[in-house]
Amino acid sequence: MSERISIPTRGRNKDTILDELYKLHLNDVPWKKGRAWSMVYYVDDEHQRLLEQAYNSFFSENYLNPFAFQSLKKMELEVIQMTASLLNGDENVTGTMTSGGTESIFLAVYTYRERARQLFPHIKQPEIVASTTIHPAFEKAAHILNIVVKKAAVDQNLCAQPQALEMLISPNTILIAASAPTYPHGVLDPIAEIATLALAKKIPFHVDCCIGGFMLPWVEKLGYPVAPFDFRVPGVTSISADAHKFGYGAKGASVLLYRNMNYLKHQFYVATDWPGGIYASPTLLGSRPGGAIAATWSAMQALGQDGYLRIAEEIMQATCQIRKALEDIPEIIILGIPVMNIIAYSTRDNQPDIFVIADQLEQKGWMLDRQQLPNSIHLTVMRQNIPVFDQYLEDLKASIIFAKEHPGATAKGNAALYGLMARIPFRGMVEKNVRKIFEELYDFSKTIPPQEEETASTLPPAPLWMGQLNRVLTAVARLKGFWKKRR
Repeated sequence: MSERISIPTRGRNKDTILDELYKLHLNDVPWKKGRAWSMVYYVDDEHQRLLEQAYNSFFSENYLNPFAFQSLKKMELEVIQMTASLLNGDENVTGTMTSGGTESIFLAVYTYRERARQLFPHIKQPEIVASTTIHPAFEKAAHILNIVVKKAAVDQNLCAQPQALEMLISPNTILIAASAPTYPHGVLDPIAEIATLALAKKIPFHVDCCIGGFMLPWVEKLGYPVAPFDFRVPGVTSISADAHKFGYGAKGASVLLYRNMNYLKHQFYVATDWPGGIYASPTLLGSRPGGAIAATWSAMQALGQDGYLRIAEEIMQATCQIRKALEDIPEIIILGIPVMNIIAYSTRDNQPDIFVIADQLEQKGWMLDRQQLPNSIHLTVMRQNIPVFDQYLEDLKASIIFAKEHPGATAKGNAALYGLMARIPFRGMVEKNVRKIFEELYDFSKTIPPQEEETASTLPPAPLWMGQLNRVLTAVARLKGFWKKRR
């Protein structure tokens, strides 16, 4: 059992605190050097300083009450209007800022549930229809709000299939959801076709643009093929777009837009009988940090359309080069047809094992997102990645050679645990094990403080039964491969 940490008896010196923060940072992935292919959306040091200054200018302000700080009210409404304009909304499009994509999606699901309760009170078990590639935030929201998510299979290009979605629609369907693009593979669901279906069935349709909302408009302006995905499409009733991704705002900023107030009004919550007064909230959170709103507004003002377009052009040119370089490697395949700067790649028939390759890349200092169904490696190409891609490519080729020369090799560490979970057909077993990981992480009665050499990305070792099952699955896979070659 680890010793319980308490607040220091006496306050510490500011310089020692800042020095410790600096040292803690040394254990993190060096994202500024391009070693991480997700999570950090960076322009340059000058823009970073602007965000910090803007955030600090409203560091103490709490947007709990939209009428208490007129400055924050002005900035939020302008961010909403600028985002609506970017996504081709008319003067009726409205919405709110939220803390991120998960809150935006949660609120969209909540809003449509509340709308259904008012308009269709006979629906006792509401349902959402989406594809298997939809973001898990929809399922998280549905789990909390007692809604059933019915998921349809995607096509060979990993895109949603309108016909498959239609087959899942029932009298209890309160929402259809799709992605522009999907986070795992960067492919664009057929928004116009799904919207036509939604209109015909008179069902609201939400487009998850959390990662694409502030990128796809510029990609389209640059002349890349992007099918209409926003409010130009009749039938789209709401869109979520994260400003803290390719809007280049500070973390904690997303925008949720609705076609008109007839939808947004169902998002508001009001409690009238609290002794503390009337409590009203436009979003899920009560306290809302003013800094995130100010930094997002400042980012849009500073970059302007020309700045966003210039950055998008630089990133897309690099993405095309990266994609071409990956396609030139005989063992590598690109999954789907990505429309922006997201690429998911794997190996043909998973030979050699993509997770062994991932393990080798991680040992060479790269932070990777591993994906499943099918197994793959995810890249989100950002400005800081561009200068180091040649090194990444060199390390990737070396990792492929290692995996081919060691066909019996199995992934270790994070790749091993993730690879094992991806292979297990019994998803309830996977869920139980993932929950156990979080229990161990937050159980202070058992947790031992990490040693200096450990990193934040290190996961607990896989349980014994999982390794045994993995050996069985490996044997089955090799047997299938043997008979496939014999035919």
